[in-house]
Amino acid sequence: MIKVVKFGGSSLASAAQFKKVGAIIRKEETRRYVVPSAPGKRHSGDTKVTDLLYKCYGQAILDDDREEDFEEILKVIKDRYDSIINGLELTISLDDEFKTIRENFSKKIGRDYAASRGEYLNGIIMAAYLGYEFIDAAEVIFFDEEGEFDAEKTNEVLSKRLAHTERAVIPGFYGSNPDGTIHTFSRGGSDITGSIVARAVHADMYENWTDVSGFLIADPRIIKNPKAIDVITYRELRELSYMGATVLHEDAIFPVRREGIPINIRNTNAPEDKGTLIVEATCQKPRFTITGVAGKKDFASITVEKAMMNSEVGFCRKVLTVFEDNGISIEHMPSGIDTMTIFVHQDEFAEREQKVIAGIHRAVEPDFLELESDLALIAVVGRGMRATRGTSGRIFSALAHANVNVKMIDQGSSELNIIIGVRNHDFDAAIKAIYDIFVNTRI
Repeated sequence: MIKVVKFGGSSLASAAQFKKVGAIIRKEETRRYVVPSAPGKRHSGDTKVTDLLYKCYGQAILDDDREEDFEEILKVIKDRYDSIINGLELTISLDDEFKTIRENFSKKIGRDYAASRGEYLNGIIMAAYLGYEFIDAAEVIFFDEEGEFDAEKTNEVLSKRLAHTERAVIPGFYGSNPDGTIHTFSRGGSDITGSIVARAVHADMYENWTDVSGFLIADPRIIKNPKAIDVITYRELRELSYMGATVLHEDAIFPVRREGIPINIRNTNAPEDKGTLIVEATCQKPRFTITGVAGKKDFASITVEKAMMNSEVGFCRKVLTVFEDNGISIEHMPSGIDTMTIFVHQDEFAEREQKVIAGIHRAVEPDFLELESDLALIAVVGRGMRATRGTSGRIFSALAHANVNVKMIDQGSSELNIIIGVRNHDFDAAIKAIYDIFVNTRI
């Protein structure tokens, strides 16, 4: 059995946390490939190393006399790593690495290079602590000329490299461009690196260790002590991640999904907890009708009304072309016989609203056009909804009882999720009502 284990920044913020991680890895011989993040916050008032690196590089590229500020921040970063090394009683030194970083920062080598050094340096320390081989991600993870991840080249090179490596540490978050320069994934991209490594070694399990015991059914900032999700499918995860559930980077599922490799979200501070298992499909019945509920605020809706629009060929296409021409992405589009409503991000739409309105009038000559702002979208997600009658009715009943007015409802043919539109100010009340009806009372 082969496991790939990825540890987040909070799990590697200090020497004490490193020791917890080391104990977890050594507990099972199958944990052969390790993907570390950069050191995170040690306490609420602390700063993540990645943020310090961004700040340091920002000072380095200023064309004025601020070399002292640059050196001061770089020393703070080096002290963080030295404290980890000393706490682990290692004999390695990062002096040469920091000399190279100082030179490259002075050459203005790029923000991606600067940000990637957090994972790179932590990877060196982790490899030395475990006695594993260190593999620079820039040598095995690749991006193309357009900056897009080159999945097939990466898998080919990484598979060959790891086929001859029994145990290795591969830093998360970054890879290299065709010209050899460093390129990073978006923030949280170490999750993606772990998934890429898992695919390359045909892992039996990808364990993603963080500071929570898996996914929760609802946001703990809204629901007090929400229940944990035991098992969730990739499709359910995508729906919840898109709507704001951020335990795992939403793009991390793609490399492992195509190989059928399950992901296990675990808690470094509570390693005995089973966490959440993410799978392609399962016969295991969920504990509740819904798997999770999540949402986002600050949407706007544009309702277009025109008599007999359903018989007008190309009507929807013409309307959507107006949004495309203005560079605005569509979130949801419920429609009726004579109406269609388009939901968009309010901040994207606000700058171009008059151009969009004029464009729609020219394109389809509507009878009526109405705008609404300050709306929230909530996704109720769950494979259990397919086999349960009256799910929508229970949602409406719960929201009505909580005095929440529903502005929109949109259900896909897969019956995997139901999207509900409410006012921003009703967002928390709606989440609480939905959670209560399906989890607390199970009516």
